[in-house]
Amino acid sequence: MAGDPNAPHFPRSAPIEAYGKGGFAFAGMSHRGSLLCLPDAIWAWDVSEPNKIDRYSLDRVFAAANSIDTLLVGTGTGLWLPPPALRQALKAVRVVLDTMQTGPAVRTYNIMIGERRRVAAALIAVP
Repeated sequence: MAGDPNAPHFPRSAPIEAYGKGGFAFAGMSHRGSLLCLPDAIWAWDVSEPNKIDRYSLDRVFAAANSIDTLLVGTGTGLWLPPPALRQALKAVRVVLDTMQTGPAVRTYNIMIGERRRVAAALIAVP
């Protein structure tokens, strides 16, 4: 199950216009907290530190894996090495995992959606 489909979300992808101060701006709106950006929607993501990233927190990514080639993970202000089991689980559904700090992840995500690439981003909010 990929979370509550009726949970508040933005019903399409959109570039991230700004980030910082604990949130993000996109599509003329602001959001406080982390984001999970999928090809068909942007969701609030209840992860505030990289060690909370696991198969369960990325459930929506696994559910949408057939429309995603790359998952960018913005790890906040620090670096994070994903557990091998998570990397293998994503590889099994043909999703490449790329981790970096949130700033570079936002910039890379914006470029990739501008190129109409099949990308998703899990972005931890930064102060």
